[in-house]
Amino acid sequence: MSEFDLIVIGGGPAGTSGAIVSGLLGRTVALVEKANAIGGAGINTGTIPSKTLRETALALSGWRSRQLFGVDLSLRREATIAEFMHHQNQVTSDERRRVQSRLLATRAETLIGSASFVDPHTIRVDHPQHGSREIRGKNILIASGSSPLHPPEFPFGDDRVHDSNEILELKSIPKRLVVIGGGVIGCEYACTFAALGSHVTLIDGRGTLLPFLDAEMSRVLTDAMRDNGVLFHFNEKVAVCDASRPGDVILTLGSGTKLECDGVLVCAGRVKNTDELNLPAAGVATGERGLICVDKHYRTNVPHIYAAGDVIGAPALAATGMEQARIAVSHALDFNMKADLAPLLPSGIYTIPEASMVGETEESLNAKGIPYVAGRAPYDHNVRGKIIGDHTGLLKLLFRAGDMKLLGVHVVGELATEVVHIGLMAMLTESAVDVFNRACFNYPTLGDLYKYAAYDAILKTRT
Repeated sequence: MSEFDLIVIGGGPAGTSGAIVSGLLGRTVALVEKANAIGGAGINTGTIPSKTLRETALALSGWRSRQLFGVDLSLRREATIAEFMHHQNQVTSDERRRVQSRLLATRAETLIGSASFVDPHTIRVDHPQHGSREIRGKNILIASGSSPLHPPEFPFGDDRVHDSNEILELKSIPKRLVVIGGGVIGCEYACTFAALGSHVTLIDGRGTLLPFLDAEMSRVLTDAMRDNGVLFHFNEKVAVCDASRPGDVILTLGSGTKLECDGVLVCAGRVKNTDELNLPAAGVATGERGLICVDKHYRTNVPHIYAAGDVIGAPALAATGMEQARIAVSHALDFNMKADLAPLLPSGIYTIPEASMVGETEESLNAKGIPYVAGRAPYDHNVRGKIIGDHTGLLKLLFRAGDMKLLGVHVVGELATEVVHIGLMAMLTESAVDVFNRACFNYPTLGDLYKYAAYDAILKTRT
């Protein structure tokens, strides 16, 4: 039986990051991945594919030219599904090869098969063609990720009803797509298909879009998506999904409203990929909704077993999972490469337009009784914003009243997921409004939004 310093279960962003760190430290590591290709949802079915499809949709549809010039300059009015998927397939393949080359460089051994615990140190790897093998690890990292939830009212066996993985296997672009669930994934795909010309309807059981966002920014994003053609049904749920007949799928909502469409995308949350791991054999404890319980080092109740990524719950982002795995492996192998997770974690939403945030919202500050000053800078008042044709974008900065320390950064608009990082670094260094007053930003740039949002806040303190 082979023995390793570290066994990693799961080849997604968290798992591969943990395996690579172990290899860089010169330790022996085995990475066990159930799928035939490493990368998990991050590379193969989620993060990278959905963002790549968004860019493809913007390019093939001529969406940006319509925004800039008011005319359709797209070369192809109706792209085939093969054209739509070509760039996504290329990007995901390239990223998969890059990760594989890093694993090879660090001498990590990759095993394809389903992993399950035999005992706290022994993992059984089952492959449908190659049989079973047992390996032992001094330390183990569980990073098996998650999969789309399949509510029973939706017939996923029908080729018109998709989850967020299956949507990548479309045979044709739906003319009328109904997206169930207004979370991050649902909103991103709704925007992508609306840009491609699909008539998109988004159904969500809540009254507001992405309620974790600052309420003002949620409204800005909702209005922008509505202007781009997305129709919303808030405070609604699907009671019946009838796909029994050829042609259209008929959805009956709780209110009695009926919708007809040729495509349904269900984004109703995700479930953790832990059922096959036989966690009781290792003594690993789980908590609410089956999430694995960990301490600040991402160590479970079993001292040599760690967990990172979606299996431990929120924020369940690729970026945070990678950082969690690096911390876990550094602790497991007693190497002070990365001791803790940054106290501030940005959220990036690749809708059209993008949205991103870090830190406090106006609602959270009000709930905590913290006086604050808000400074705003619209993209439409910024020369770079005008150049790129973004008339709805907005940067909002929240400063603590008195010392004007930066507490929150909120952006909706083109490149919001990049723009937010300026504010993130300012917050990590505990900077106040003066850092933006002192800074000289390139002109014309979106970075200059920070200076004018800061000026707006300063003026409010003097009136």
